[in-house]
Amino acid sequence: MSAALTLGAEEELHLIDLERWQLAARAPQVLSKLPRDGYTAEIQRTTVETNTAVVSTLDGLRQELLRLRRGLVDVAGREGLGIAAVGTAPRSEFRDFELTATGRYGRMQEQYRLLVDEQLICGTQVHVGVEDRDQAVEIMQRIARWLPVLLALSASSPYLNGQDTGYASIRTIIWQRWPSAGATGYTPDAAAYDQVIADLIASGVIADAKMAYFDVRPSSHAPTLELRIADACPLVDDAVLIAGLFRAMVRAAEKEIEAGELRTIRALPVHRAAIWQAARGGLAGRLLDDSRHPRPIPAPDAVRALVERLREELEELGDLEEVREMTELALARGNSADRQRSAFAEEGDLADVMRSVVEETQGPPGGAQPASIALRRYRARAGDEGIDASSRPRRHYTGVVDWVRGLGEDEVRRREERRDAWSIAHDFTFGVDGQQRPFDVDLVPRLIQPHEWTELEAGLIQRARAIEAFLDDVYGEQRIIADGVLDDEIVRSVPGWREEARRLPPTALRAPIQGFDLVRNEYGGWRVLEDNVRCPSGAAYAMSIRQIMDAVVPDMPRPDRLADPASALEQLRRTILAGAKPGTRGALLSDGPSSSAWYEHRMLADGAGLLLAVPDDLDVVDGFMVHRPTGNRIGSFYVRLDDQVLTLTASDGRPIGEEIMDTAAAGRLLLKNAPGNGVADDKAMYRAVPELIGYYLRERPLLESVPTYRLADEAERRGVLERVGELVTKPVDGSGGRGVLIGPSASATELADRRHEIAEHPEAWVAQEVVQLSSVPSVEDGLLQPRHVDLRAFVYTTGHRKRDWFLADLGLTRVAPEGSLVVNSSRGGGAKDTWIVLPEHQHGHR
Repeated sequence: MSAALTLGAEEELHLIDLERWQLAARAPQVLSKLPRDGYTAEIQRTTVETNTAVVSTLDGLRQELLRLRRGLVDVAGREGLGIAAVGTAPRSEFRDFELTATGRYGRMQEQYRLLVDEQLICGTQVHVGVEDRDQAVEIMQRIARWLPVLLALSASSPYLNGQDTGYASIRTIIWQRWPSAGATGYTPDAAAYDQVIADLIASGVIADAKMAYFDVRPSSHAPTLELRIADACPLVDDAVLIAGLFRAMVRAAEKEIEAGELRTIRALPVHRAAIWQAARGGLAGRLLDDSRHPRPIPAPDAVRALVERLREELEELGDLEEVREMTELALARGNSADRQRSAFAEEGDLADVMRSVVEETQGPPGGAQPASIALRRYRARAGDEGIDASSRPRRHYTGVVDWVRGLGEDEVRRREERRDAWSIAHDFTFGVDGQQRPFDVDLVPRLIQPHEWTELEAGLIQRARAIEAFLDDVYGEQRIIADGVLDDEIVRSVPGWREEARRLPPTALRAPIQGFDLVRNEYGGWRVLEDNVRCPSGAAYAMSIRQIMDAVVPDMPRPDRLADPASALEQLRRTILAGAKPGTRGALLSDGPSSSAWYEHRMLADGAGLLLAVPDDLDVVDGFMVHRPTGNRIGSFYVRLDDQVLTLTASDGRPIGEEIMDTAAAGRLLLKNAPGNGVADDKAMYRAVPELIGYYLRERPLLESVPTYRLADEAERRGVLERVGELVTKPVDGSGGRGVLIGPSASATELADRRHEIAEHPEAWVAQEVVQLSSVPSVEDGLLQPRHVDLRAFVYTTGHRKRDWFLADLGLTRVAPEGSLVVNSSRGGGAKDTWIVLPEHQHGHR
């Protein structure tokens, strides 16, 4: 080996006030009590940099990093401070920046302005000894294609300015704004590299060679090659792993040079894309493979492929077994970004995330020992709500998971038999294609934490209010059309438009019961997938599932402040009766036993104290709708029809639907939910809901939608036809999962057929980007395994005022079959109990 291949590292560490859990700009005070050999200032006063001695082994580097951290912890601790080795401190805000008072840093701030003010970021720089600068420049270019893997392993900066940025490493995105960051492009030798630096300095864009912030560079002050791409790593062993892989990369490139192999250098745009990709997804996303024309592969596969590619070099350096072990541990526990998001999911408090990164930074090099035992046969995946990347239950799932494991496979099966017996005894079914089928229920609940429910409450009520305002307007004054926000032709072409809906009084509440289908992506963010405004089903099923759990697993540990789904019955009753004339009854209007949701109709009517009415039960007497079996006047209908009200007929042919509309138009009957609501939950209209929120409420959407393409638009249709295999396509008026095609899972024949269907009737279809639904542990053959889930939640209202809207204390979690993303019961999906843990201020007040 002609290169020295020694090791050294520089770590940038945030100073954290341990009382406020915020950045502390007290580096000058801390540094004054530390030896100058090993500790230096950075541009921001919230950061201290450490510099290790030169070592020759990975364990030597580990001991150096630990030594310097301990020294800093000791001094900082006496000041009430902790340290955090992360790309961004989770609670950092731009206003936290305070400049270190030196002339050089002052000049930089004056020249770069905001670019300096946002530098609340920390990285890990690794040095490998390479004495020949020509060779160092050559190696720098050869190893560039492997750098995204190191970035993904180190990613530790998902949070900034009080929010999740959506990136695993937002530090990388901030860092790349420097004019001298990134890759150099083709550089033949050290002289050419030095000329690039000289030209940059001469341009006035950078002040000196130290400002060459390339991903990898020959050091400006030592005979080393310096890696600068990595975020700061809270666990020392992650930094050591990156150093081990980097040194092996250097050795592999050196051997290529010795063998006379041609360079393999990616085009700069592809390199930038690969770095961005790693910063975006980290280990939970996809990285480019090492082929001539790279394609994305799961990040863990890319990491393992790199280790295997460097196997000979790692073995030569004596690092192979240690690197392999650290690699598998890193993949099992996830990178720091993954762990930070897990910490936030517990309580929704960034102070908890700050505490967790400080504990990791100041703790053992490999992290604290896990409190629970891994599920060895569980197929852990990014985005699992109950099981982390190391196959261990997350804290709020630990009690449930341990209880299920304690039962054993045989007892789990016995409990499932009791579940099935309950379903048969209570006729717990769902209609599919005219037949009633058992409703499959998984015995492992889905838990929703208080902060999540609070977030959903605000976002869904906002969405529901905007939809109600739209329905009121579009069947009334049509201001949104007059103002050019929506086109009249588009609105009237929606299959759900009903001209007769304009007959209802202007005071009518058209959609007092709204259902929303939500999904969580692999980063934990909630998205609204669909709006259901006609007759959203599922509430009764959520209540019955809780009854099953009470009967079959009453001994399963339950959290405090667990919401009772049956409380929604009283909420539903108030909603249906609101505004009805005195002396009248509320009724649920149903098609009858032929309805797919007949079970739910019966249960809701009985539980909420409503009359259950089918067409033959109705008559008009003195201008009022009357329930024949009881003789009661009906003041309001909860409309739960598979077909439209206007076409409803009695068995003798009497046009009862027209009589209902006449009574409602005269103001003697309230229709909840009204004819014509389909114009709002049409899948082509879904895309416009954020605009409805802005137009009617003058607010920004609190919950995001899934990117959706309206195929009646020619430009969007062309793009979709090229990408049908990457998208989800749906009929605009579909329900129950019918007609949904998930492109990545479809056959070539299915994709060809769908392209033809879209080309023939583009207005009948929409397309959406695929959302990798989160998963929840479910029982399969007596064992726990992940299954994709969504959530249906319900918003009720008793009036038009903001305070009249409320989120029902229940949710229906639907579960997809193994290997599927489709959760609908009609497509083989099932459900599970949704354990909503209410915030303390709400528990007992609903």
